[in-house]
Amino acid sequence: MCLRLRPADGGPLGAREYAGVLALLGGITPAVQALPPDAALADVRGALRYFGCDAVRLAAVIRVRALALHGVDAAVGVAGNPMLARAAARRAGPGATLVLPEEPAAVREFLADQPVVTLDGVGPKAARVLCSYGLDSVGRVAAAPPAALRRILGARLGREVHERALGIDRTPVRPGAAARTLAAERPFDRDEVDPVRHRRALLSLTEELGAKLRTQEGGQVCRALALTVRCADRTTLTRTRTLAEPTAHSAVLTATAYALYAGLGLQRARVRALSLRAEELFPAERAARQLSLDPGDEKARRLEAVTDEVRARFGPGAIARGTLAA
Repeated sequence: MCLRLRPADGGPLGAREYAGVLALLGGITPAVQALPPDAALADVRGALRYFGCDAVRLAAVIRVRALALHGVDAAVGVAGNPMLARAAARRAGPGATLVLPEEPAAVREFLADQPVVTLDGVGPKAARVLCSYGLDSVGRVAAAPPAALRRILGARLGREVHERALGIDRTPVRPGAAARTLAAERPFDRDEVDPVRHRRALLSLTEELGAKLRTQEGGQVCRALALTVRCADRTTLTRTRTLAEPTAHSAVLTATAYALYAGLGLQRARVRALSLRAEELFPAERAARQLSLDPGDEKARRLEAVTDEVRARFGPGAIARGTLAA
């Protein structure tokens, strides 16, 4: 069972609400895997036997409790393995449950028209290679000869991609709490296609995350940054990049966010919201920083310290970049 979580008021999912839903799932089954920033995976086979109900009824109970206790709505996908459960959750509407039958024919029909990046292990580079051979959908990959896929992608990845195109996923649910993260989101008033407005939203997000990291008690830095793009057709694209060194410097976060955005190649995609997540947080005093000979970098860091002090005294809107204030 995979849950995609969204606050009932439409805002970004907070860390407290996310932790609450994970604890709720933990009371039903011990096999709960956090999928930050807004999803969770649970192996409920034992819970179905224990509670004597089917997956639809159990999902309804979870949705009601999550909404009543934490104000979080959930789209639920139920399937025979984690990959299919995640795919079903992406296809399920808000507040709905989609159960994927275990029959191989039904699984292949469900996956057939989905893009090849739906498959675990197929990133942008592998997707471009497969598309260059005309294998742009899961159905076409499933119909391709396994030997051809091994030649295109290599022996191990080619075998795994072919199995997953047939709906076979041998990955277990790995129980574990969510790593400490900090997230922010910018929804658009309407579906936005202008890359300039996308980048302006990313700049606003990195400024907010950087300020929050620096002003938390003792100061925090992050090791990685994740970008999530929600499109008008309900698809969600997520990319993560590990930073060269742990940081809370807004300029580094901005450059990383821009690189993640450019790597998605959205072109004229209608974007509904952008969110950024700083991952693997730990105290700034434990982080090592490479000294820079660039005076501009040191000037930017001193300027950040001044703006943080101004915002702490007069409020977060007291000072802003000219690009964001326009």
